[in-house]
Amino acid sequence: MVQDLAENNRGARVLVICSEITVVTFRGPSESHLDTMVGQALFGDGAAALIVGADPDLAIERPWFQLVSASQTILPDSEGAIDGHLREVGLTFHLLKDVPGLISKNIEKSLNQAFTPIGINDWNSIFWIAHPRGPTILDQVEAKLELQPGTF
Repeated sequence: MVQDLAENNRGARVLVICSEITVVTFRGPSESHLDTMVGQALFGDGAAALIVGADPDLAIERPWFQLVSASQTILPDSEGAIDGHLREVGLTFHLLKDVPGLISKNIEKSLNQAFTPIGINDWNSIFWIAHPRGPTILDQVEAKLELQPGTF
């Protein structure tokens, strides 16, 4: 949507803001809700912002990056892998144990779809990162893609 706004409205600049606010899930520890504690530890609050435009005016603008493409993917067999519910105690969520497995089984296909069109297939030659969601996913992705240890 942002690409469409920027490219089809000459001179337009679009402010994009993303925030992840998990404070609504915070509550005291409980042995009956260990997955909630794990979720609180892994999903931290954070925010980012950027300005997207097309055809920069180099006399007054200094673009740092060029956005080549953006996409999203729904992973096969992932229904219910991360499940959230709004309840009296706040927002609760549950993670299936195999979330790292689902991601590691599908990450190579996603990377190929993103980078093959621009001629990149050596994952060690570029800067990229999978949202860590814990050490298990990082270890599995490094092994799956035969990355140099600590590439992330």
